[in-house]
Formats: sequence, structure tokens, C-alpha cells
Amino acid sequence: MTIEELEQIAESVRAENAKFDHEINVCMGTGCLSQHSDQLKAALAKEVEGQGKNAFIRRTGCMGLCAAGPLVLVDPQEVLYQHVKAENAAQVAASLGGEPVAELQCNLRDHFDQQVHVVLENSGHIDPERIDDYIAHDGYKALLTALTDMTPNEVLQQITESGLRGRGGGGYPTGLKWGTVAKAGGDMKYVICNGDEGDPGAFMDRSVMESDPHRVLEGMAIGAYAVGASKGFVYVRAEYPLAVARLTAALRDARRRGLLGNNICNTPFGFDVEIRLGAGAFVCGEETALIASIEGRRGTPKPRPPYPAVSGLFGKPTLINNVETFANIAPIIRKGGKWFASIGSERSKGTKVFALTGKIKNAGLVEVPMGIKLREIIEVIGGGVPDGHTFKAVQTGGPSGGCIPADMLDLGVSYDALVKVGSIMGSGGMIVMDDTSCMVNVARFFIEFCMTESCGKCIPCRAGTAQMFTLLTRMCTGVGTMDDLALLEDLCVTVKEASLCGLGQTAPNPVLSTLKYFRNEYMDHIVHKRCAAGVCNMEPPSPHEPEVKTPLEVLA
Repeated sequence: MTIEELEQIAESVRAENAKFDHEINVCMGTGCLSQHSDQLKAALAKEVEGQGKNAFIRRTGCMGLCAAGPLVLVDPQEVLYQHVKAENAAQVAASLGGEPVAELQCNLRDHFDQQVHVVLENSGHIDPERIDDYIAHDGYKALLTALTDMTPNEVLQQITESGLRGRGGGGYPTGLKWGTVAKAGGDMKYVICNGDEGDPGAFMDRSVMESDPHRVLEGMAIGAYAVGASKGFVYVRAEYPLAVARLTAALRDARRRGLLGNNICNTPFGFDVEIRLGAGAFVCGEETALIASIEGRRGTPKPRPPYPAVSGLFGKPTLINNVETFANIAPIIRKGGKWFASIGSERSKGTKVFALTGKIKNAGLVEVPMGIKLREIIEVIGGGVPDGHTFKAVQTGGPSGGCIPADMLDLGVSYDALVKVGSIMGSGGMIVMDDTSCMVNVARFFIEFCMTESCGKCIPCRAGTAQMFTLLTRMCTGVGTMDDLALLEDLCVTVKEASLCGLGQTAPNPVLSTLKYFRNEYMDHIVHKRCAAGVCNMEPPSPHEPEVKTPLEVLA
């Protein structure tokens, strides 16, 4: 395979598509499929044929506006239809070449105009199960460019110059991590794509794997070339069957095209990828626990150093990045590191994909430049809080993130800015809460999640989160005291500073941030025995409630 052969494939696809007057793109991501978009696609095919319309119908991945699904995009007119059902197929087909169906048309231009698509640039425009569709949108051009026109060090330089930071949550500079693996000795190195997305309300990585699987594989292959690796693994939780199916198909087609395997593109470089399924343990999102799981062991973290870049999978140097990080690699190589660095803020370059959920009108997947204000994401792109309620807080970073209040909506979204206010970027979850949310109960919910998902290896996390949950339960049931509040704050510090891995180290964030910004709600629960939001049942718990211990007793 050469650049010229790639272009020939792309031209043949474009020529084939040009035979049609219209392209009807039907979203068949998990969200729309759950609303029977597969039946909609079949109905559209039948109507187009029956009405004699010269149109091509394409299955696509997620188009982003999940709250309005099933979605249908008609090109080249760029007409987007929302809430389309199989019974609407005749209307949509009849409208081709004429006036759009007004009652189905989606006119949320602000929702889309404020976004900048890099990772999601192919969303809604390619069939994720057709490699030729991906090639027709510059797919694998970056890999061939890297293999034939660039040295591994030149690839590293472009990634470093881009300023890309890991999108899995830690925000570690990608170029620095790649450079460390490249410098590590040994005759065997690995590349791992972390697709173990376990945050409540998060679906960014799932959507990318479902919608553009070749993009992830191309990024992994470029990374392998840059660091000198020859074997890769995509670690995906088994709860993502559609992502697994489409990745499997992508691997098969890439091998057939000679884009994976030995002597890729007639070069000495060889690289292949396997899929490993996770059993749904949240802690396996932590890189050392993930490595243990791939090796067939129980997924528990271990102390670092040594870091995986030096001693990772099977004791060999290992490059680990998440799905979104790898999905940024191909456009960086195609357009250059300086192009990517021109997007975003000073210390947070590029764009970020967020799963915008909760009490928000336009729930779904959004991609915005780093540095954008929270207000713009929530009020303009997200459409604001529905049903006449008022915005109270937004939680970023998943269960380990913090809750940011309404008076901080003008905060620019970047790694450093979020940390300063007690939250984190995380992998990209963004949950909006309105005045019907009780922040004490919100903190309790996330602590319960972390408590349940703790692997139990270290005592601060295993016992500390359980004790924090008990204290919060006391407050939510009307029996909490000021001593409980003081003990809760002490436990937050203990768990944060003494836990082994990122799960325990960040688990107190929801509690600490709600204590900082919504302390009045804690006082209401403790002093006045009331929940202003009406969420908590202020009935005392069972007399057999477990005893709450001090931090020293917990660690004893």
C-alpha cells in the first residue's frame, strides 16, 4: 500500500458516491440504535427505492446530539433531522430535492457552530464498518506519511510540538511519555489503548470506538512506530459490545489492506493489535491495574515507579494512552504539531470531547477547544437547564471530579484551571445539576461508587471510602452531627494522601468540593435536619448502623 494507492481508493469511493444526488446518513451509535435506528435505516432504504429517489443510505456512528436521536443527516444539503422514526421514512424520502420536513428538522445551529471537531471530524459522515469510507476521508494517510517520509524521532517531535496532553484524565504530556518509551531499552515494546471507560455518565471513548475505529488503530500504529513497539492491545470493557464488534471488523479490514501486520506498506515496520475485554472493574482504568488484567491477573494497581514506560506489560516498556489521545494523533501528523497547538489555551492545547449529561437540554457528545468557558458549553451548546429550573453545579471528571458552582460558570476549561477549583478534567464526563439536586446526596452517590469500585488492596481507599459513605448516609438521614462533619473532613485528607492509586487519591474530590461551595447544605442537614432540595429522606437509619471510626482507627 502506498500513498498513491490510498488516493486511488479514496477517488473510487468519491466517484461512487458522486453517482447519487443525495446521501442519507443514519446514526447507528448505541444511543440511536437503542431507539431502533436500524429499523429506520431499513425503512428509508425501502422508501428511497419505492419512490425512485437517487439516494445512498449510509450507517454512521454518533452524531453528537444524543438527546434528539435517532438522527438523520441529508447531504449535500446538510439538513439534520431529529427524533426520526421508521414511520417518518416516507416523509424524509419525499423531501429529497425539495423542502425539508419542518416538524423533524433540527435547527440547533449554536449547538454545532460553537464546536471544533478534530477527534469527531468524521462523525456522521463515514460508515465505521467500511475501511474505504475512512480512507476516503484521509484515513491512514498519516500512517503512510510517517512510515515513508518521517523518522520515529520526527514523529515524536511533531507530537511534542503539538502540546497534546493525555486525554485519559492525568493530562501528562503525550510527547514526553512517548519519548520515555522510545528511549527505553529492550527488544520488545508494547502499545496499549485504554478503552476502559467506567465513569458514570461518560461515553466519549465508546462513541469514538463505535464511530471511527480505524482512527484509533491508526493512532496506535503511529505511536508504535515512534516508540519502536511491535504489538498492541485495545482494552475495552465487555459492556461495549458494539465498540468491540466494530473494532474487530476494523482490525480484520486493516490487516487485509496491509495496514496492520508485518512489513506495513512495504517497510520494515510491523505492528499488530489484539482486543482484550475488561470485566467492568472501574479500577482497571488505572494503568497498572489494566496491565495486570491484560496479563490475566486480578486488576489491582501497584506502586510506581517503575512506570509502565520503563517496565509495563510483561515487564517490557509499554506506551499507554486512552482512546481520545490516540484519536488525535493522525490529524496532528497530517496537519502538523503547530496547527494543533494553535487550538486551545496556553497550557492545554487542542480540543476536548465531553459527554454532556444530567439536567441539560442538549445532552450528548460535544468537542470544544480547550479554554472555552463552562457557561458556553452549558448554556449555548448544551441549551441550558430545562423545565424552568436553575443551574446549581456541574461535575467534571467523573466520580473523582469536583462540583463547580454557578458563580464559576465563566471558568475556562483547562487541566490547570479545573484543578485549582477542586475538580479535574478526567476523561471528559460533565454532569449538570439543577436546583432539584441535593449536593450532600450527590457527594454520597459518588463516594458510594468509589467505595464499591475500590479494589480493596490499600486500606485508606478500602476502609476510608466506606467510612465516608457511612458519615454521608448519617447526614442524609438526619442523624449527622458536627463531629461527623469534622471526621468526614479528616477522612478526606487521609484517603487523598495515603491511597495507592488515582481512584483513592481523587475519591474525596466530590466531598471536598461540595463542602467548599455548598457547605450551607451540609449545615442544613446536620443542624436543621432538612434537605432543601427534598431529595433526602430524613428518617434515621437502622439502630444496627455500623460504628464510624476515626482516621487512625481506620488505618490501624
